[in-house]
Amino acid sequence: MRIVIVTDAWHPQTNGVVFTWTYMQRELGRLGHEVQIVHPNGHRTIGMPSYPEIRLSTEPGRIIRAALTEVPDRLHIATEGPLGLAARRHALARGWQFTTSYHTKFPEYVHARVRIPLAWTYTLMRRFHRPSRAVLAPTQAMVDELRGWGFAQAQVWGRGVDQDLFQPGVRDALDLPRPIFMNIGRVAVEKNLEAFCELDLPGSKVVVGDGPARARLQRQYPQVHWLGMVDHAQLAPLYRAADVFVFPSRTDTFGLVLLEAMACGTPVAAYPVTGPIDVVPPRGGVLSEDLTAACRAALTLDRNEVAALARNASWQQVARDLLAQMQPTLPERSALRSAA
Repeated sequence: MRIVIVTDAWHPQTNGVVFTWTYMQRELGRLGHEVQIVHPNGHRTIGMPSYPEIRLSTEPGRIIRAALTEVPDRLHIATEGPLGLAARRHALARGWQFTTSYHTKFPEYVHARVRIPLAWTYTLMRRFHRPSRAVLAPTQAMVDELRGWGFAQAQVWGRGVDQDLFQPGVRDALDLPRPIFMNIGRVAVEKNLEAFCELDLPGSKVVVGDGPARARLQRQYPQVHWLGMVDHAQLAPLYRAADVFVFPSRTDTFGLVLLEAMACGTPVAAYPVTGPIDVVPPRGGVLSEDLTAACRAALTLDRNEVAALARNASWQQVARDLLAQMQPTLPERSALRSAA
């Protein structure tokens, strides 16, 4: 089966959207399917306002027309950017069915930067996703939230963790006073890292990652250890070195880093919000509006038990679930094949 996935986010970006679709490309291929990722790389782009590291296509229509000269068996539009809009327009003009996914709480991100009312941005997002046969969101809490905003066709499509890469092991990657409290991810205003940096905790605080807010936060919190960008394949020793993984974000739809930390045996401290409430089970971490108390309580959890809780999250199963939720681009073609 030929599957086309359209995404405005792709390498060399390092975020959950890119990692999710990289794993899907691998796992769907292993299941015997032909997978084409349509992305902006190799074409003219501009930096996203306030986030120039994210490149947006300036010629999305041309890219989509070149990629979709033939009808794919399945079409999935992963993002709401220029390529996603062009793919949506292309599909609707031809009467094609497609599915979409909801990776990022853009209304909240925009509101954090320029205070545009959430209702305005959610109206635009709802309009984008309305023709989709299914809007795939990573947790039940996110599905419930979307349905509250009028996304009637929202469905759960979970996430996995690379068990070969992220697993318990030696914990000597950092020579810092313990306990070590760590955050890994994009350093941006929506990640609420100030809440982590200001916690009154013993030992050391470590932030791994880069982003538009790093220079300001590094000046503001010199007592925090800022390690900068680390390749995804090299993160496991850092996850293992941490005593607690601290996740202060209130706007993530999931948080792949939560599963990766737990798979390495590191318990999580987070707020009880969308993302952590579905991803972090009891004994896998501590969720509380008092993040300091959550960090201290997480220190008492059994690391072997934490790791065991993440072992059922398989990317192969996520790929199988995706196949079950995608719809035939042309239903009549699918019916003819079934009859044959």
